Amino acid sequence: MKQYGLTEKISQESSLHENLFTGRVASQYKDICKVITEYGEMLAEISGKLRFEAKSSADYPAVGDFVMLDRADGTRGNGIIHHILTRKSLLERKAAGESGEAQIIAANVDKIFICMSCNNDFNLRRLERYTAIAYASSAQPVITLTKADLCENPQDFAVQAESAAPGTEIIFTNAGKDGCQPVFEKIKPGQTAAFVGSSGVGKSTLINKLIGEEILVTKNIRSDDKGRHTTTVRELFLLPSGGIVIDTPGMRELGVESADLSNSFPDIEEIILQCKFSDCSHKNEPGCAIVNAITENRLSPERFENYLKLQKEASYIGLDSKQIEDEKFKRMFASIGGSKNMRKFIKEHYQAKGKGV
Repeated sequence: MKQYGLTEKISQESSLHENLFTGRVASQYKDICKVITEYGEMLAEISGKLRFEAKSSADYPAVGDFVMLDRADGTRGNGIIHHILTRKSLLERKAAGESGEAQIIAANVDKIFICMSCNNDFNLRRLERYTAIAYASSAQPVITLTKADLCENPQDFAVQAESAAPGTEIIFTNAGKDGCQPVFEKIKPGQTAAFVGSSGVGKSTLINKLIGEEILVTKNIRSDDKGRHTTTVRELFLLPSGGIVIDTPGMRELGVESADLSNSFPDIEEIILQCKFSDCSHKNEPGCAIVNAITENRLSPERFENYLKLQKEASYIGLDSKQIEDEKFKRMFASIGGSKNMRKFIKEHYQAKGKGV
């Protein structure tokens, strides 16, 4: 299990669970997981107790999790997962749809390779979002510019990526014989790396090269450089070099469940400290450093708008639907002012009609 990332710390925690066996979730389906144990692969289901106590999807086993099972192999049928061991890192996003529930992408990851292709699908705002989520996971993000051999000036994309994620490491990959060597060098034996990015950026091609065989299906991109979905489930693979990789489905929509803005927007947070007033709204106050930076072209308005958008999403983290609604009203009333009774009337009217003010 050491080659699958089992550490001394995890072993010590697992020893507290008597008569159970340690495994790591390699892939996850609707009601069943494929788990790696000391004796190989097996299928496992979630115990009734674990399912009953789960308050959200984040409380269920995810790819990369270390779990405790009732058996070491599947010779007597599917195993039963009784416990999820402490996660050292957690890459998650907000699920699509109205629920807004957290959706775990991968657990116990050491490095996150954020794949962006050097073509028309390159998107700075999406890169900022990926980076904020990656830093929040407690894993180390690495911006991976793929298909560098298919563009004339790949360095131009690196300059743009640096502007969107200052200080984050940037590497290039291509379809050549040694095109994935920069990635190889960053995944040490026992370490786990997750690959994220939109469909068609080359994640599956890159992982196939790392593994040394065509395990994952790949498809050509469309004529407009947009990707086609190939990966449909998250899956964990062992590399010949001893590292572990997790492939994930392409995610063009990436709702924020948790975000580290200090690491992903260090330039903006440094500028904000220079504002004359600590409660500056960065609109028309005198001495606003943000306004000055945008006016002097030291900060793009699009980057600042995305920062505010992610900041707003992050402020709703951990709130239920009613709390989110109340928070939205607070923001609304902060801008329109008015008496307490007037604000109460507007809020009640809004709730009764289900319409905007």
